[in-house]
Amino acid sequence: MTADNVTPSHLISVNPDDPRPLYVQIVDEVRRGILRGALSSDTALPSVRELARDLRVNPNTVQQAYRELEREGEIYIRRGQGSFVAPGARSRGLQDRVTRELAEGCLREAARAGVTANELVQAILAAAVDPPPPPSEGAEEGAPSPSPASTTITSNPERRP
Repeated sequence: MTADNVTPSHLISVNPDDPRPLYVQIVDEVRRGILRGALSSDTALPSVRELARDLRVNPNTVQQAYRELEREGEIYIRRGQGSFVAPGARSRGLQDRVTRELAEGCLREAARAGVTANELVQAILAAAVDPPPPPSEGAEEGAPSPSPASTTITSNPERRP
């Protein structure tokens, strides 16, 4: 299995307990895949119906996410062929936008927990000195099983432009 034909499993997932709308979660997951390099230029995304089925959401939710990604220039849509990662989608602007959104989300969660921005920054700096181990690729014994609301994106040469 090479990086050219398969991306990491569960690249796109949604969490019904997350306060963000489902379409925003889908947009964020695709953006993270692009930034990590798991989704390269011209990689075919799942069809709207396929992703909606896999995530157990309304197809209009996926369509809304894809429209947002297309509006931002991160994907392009070819009628009858599908949706694809746009060339140049992995730009500094995308990195800045995702970083800002991540920071805003952390600040919201911190405020809900009664933690000030300064306390959060100090905790992040302390954690950066001794970071936690990265999440494992395979399921470990006793670890929660992957969410049923996730899907794998694979390159499909027949759908490539």
